[in-house]
Amino acid sequence: MRFEDLRLSEPLLRAVRTAGYNHPTPIQTSAIPHVLAGRDVLGCAQTGTGKTAAFVLPMLQRLSEPGHAPRSPGRVRALVLCPTRELAQQISESVTTYGRNSHVRQAVVFGGVRQGPQARALQAGVDVLVATPGRLLDLMSQGLANLSGVDILVLDEADRMLDMGFLPDIRRILHQIPKKRQTLMFSATMPEPIRKLADDILNQPVPVQVARISSPAPTVDHKVHFVRSPEKPALLIRLLAHTRHTRALVFTRTKRGADRLTKSLMQAGVRAAALHGNKSQGARTRALAEFRSAKTPVLVATDIAARGLDIDDISHVFNYDLTPDAETYVHRIGRTGRAGARGAAVSFCTDDDRANLRAIERLLQAPLERVGQPAGRVESAPHPRRPETARPAARPSGRPGQPGPAGHFGRPGRGRPGGGRPGSQWAGGRAHKGERGGRREG
Repeated sequence: MRFEDLRLSEPLLRAVRTAGYNHPTPIQTSAIPHVLAGRDVLGCAQTGTGKTAAFVLPMLQRLSEPGHAPRSPGRVRALVLCPTRELAQQISESVTTYGRNSHVRQAVVFGGVRQGPQARALQAGVDVLVATPGRLLDLMSQGLANLSGVDILVLDEADRMLDMGFLPDIRRILHQIPKKRQTLMFSATMPEPIRKLADDILNQPVPVQVARISSPAPTVDHKVHFVRSPEKPALLIRLLAHTRHTRALVFTRTKRGADRLTKSLMQAGVRAAALHGNKSQGARTRALAEFRSAKTPVLVATDIAARGLDIDDISHVFNYDLTPDAETYVHRIGRTGRAGARGAAVSFCTDDDRANLRAIERLLQAPLERVGQPAGRVESAPHPRRPETARPAARPSGRPGQPGPAGHFGRPGRGRPGGGRPGSQWAGGRAHKGERGGRREG
């Protein structure tokens, strides 16, 4: 199928061709006709499948149709809510790209920057507003955002907004939006609270699901290195030095861990930058821009970069800290292997991470390729039908100060492997304020 077959307007088709796209993805093929018909849509697809264009293209066309109120000062015609600043910026860029041949006026609002320019844009009136919930509520409380004219509402990455604690904010925003509207909800997973929210706000929605929930792209190769926690920096430096990579995205569990690892990489001569919620918006924007241009080929990030980050040619994703949430693993590695390209997902597993590894393999229904298997251990993925029978393997023997097991990189371990609880979110010190919360994003 081609975009022409979706009955999109000629200005949109020209913009799509200018952007270099000829054929729609499955989520776009399935969702765009229903959105154009004015139906509510509940979309579920794995990350990196083109969900943004699936709602931006038909939304722009609907706003130009007769029957939709024209733009007026101080009012918003279409509202897109998303969880993070980076995703808000990317959606805004997509609106600009696809709306280049139309007269659509759009604005993006999020926290971490001065609100003056955002307030002025809203007061002039916008067709499309892309916003994080926290900053939008701030502007609404000051009387600077009027949502009484919203015709189309989009909730993007709904499950991530739930994880970040935005659900109460979303409900407050919904009270200010007309009940008679078109609502589109897109999510990579469908936990029960999101299903309940969908039941409350969608009107006879068309369900659109194009892939098994939480399934990774088939073009990604998965490997796991067994390593002691103190040896992980040396292992990462060695892998980066001996692996041909274009851009490498490295995930850590905490913001402090991201900063500490970035410093170690730079001391070893690796060009790297950190990205997390404690960075200023200017620093975050700069880090992403330099990563996109490959000026800084290694980006060390918390899970703020696990959703919606659309950067071409990321060849490797390193799970420096293995996530305790198996579905987050899928979102992380979704940053590579996009649009049919090959990608590599490399995970580091300490003794305390083995339960997390088993959970990931149960979700994938396949084992990760073992590298650096500790001597005397036999690791295999538990059968997906009986995960509860999996039992943790015994810890390796040996006295402190002896060399680590064969296959490990870096220096021999000292004392207790991991130096504490590397599998815990509190490893490496007390977590920063807002470590797990999402309010700082708004």
